[in-house]
Amino acid sequence: MKKLLILLFSIFFLSSPSVFADDISDFEIEGISIGDSLLDYMTEDEILAEIEITKNDYSFLKEPNKYAEVYLYKNLKTYEAVSFFVKNTQSNQYITNKNEKYKILSIYGMMDFTENFNSCIVKRDEILEVLSKIFPNSDKSEHFFEYTGDPSGDSIIDGVYLQHESGAEIELSCMDYEETFRISRNWSDLLNVAIKSEEVMTWMSDY
Repeated sequence: MKKLLILLFSIFFLSSPSVFADDISDFEIEGISIGDSLLDYMTEDEILAEIEITKNDYSFLKEPNKYAEVYLYKNLKTYEAVSFFVKNTQSNQYITNKNEKYKILSIYGMMDFTENFNSCIVKRDEILEVLSKIFPNSDKSEHFFEYTGDPSGDSIIDGVYLQHESGAEIELSCMDYEETFRISRNWSDLLNVAIKSEEVMTWMSDY
């Protein structure tokens, strides 16, 4: 049975220190796992509409449209929004097995901490304490760096990363965007709780 990854306020894993991770796909954000078909949660028309909206968000990468990001806002219990990365290829339309179509490769749960960076860090560290018990053998790293998508250089990411033995990664990061840039994109300052596949991480690092 999949283990529900609940990462807000009262987290039941705190009372279950014997629960450890074995397969990254066992874990869910809003009941959704890596490897699921996005069609189980959205219609194809909704997916394609989201891909059109986000098509320029990764223009700073060498292959900006290799993968597509799709946002989901409805029927969420813990997060303000959840986003997914899927392969952005025409081959999706030729896949007949629904379980393989729009296969989810990474999941991001987002909590709004606009102009409240310190509270974001507090919440991130609470979640980290829980995940460190679930992933006791993971390699942890911390990074503070500029967000590459903002040419001003004033948007920052303060993140903690847990490397799973499968090559996948758990990310807990606070995003603090430069105000003019944030408003121009209609974005929020966020706490990201993400489960990322190795292939999407490789793509994101190639800019």
